[in-house]
Amino acid sequence: MFNENSICVKVRFSAVLAGTYKFADVPDLLNLRDEVGKKLTQMGYDINNETPAA
Repeated sequence: MFNENSICVKVRFSAVLAGTYKFADVPDLLNLRDEVGKKLTQMGYDINNETPAA
């Protein structure tokens, strides 16, 4: 299981914030998508609309 400190979570989180990937591209592997989604939501990223919150 992944947590917020897992390297896979950090890499995917950074890639989505940088625009390299969209949240929808994060694989649904174990709880990876959930953990990345939590971090993105905490940063104000709207994972449903794929755009940063204003």
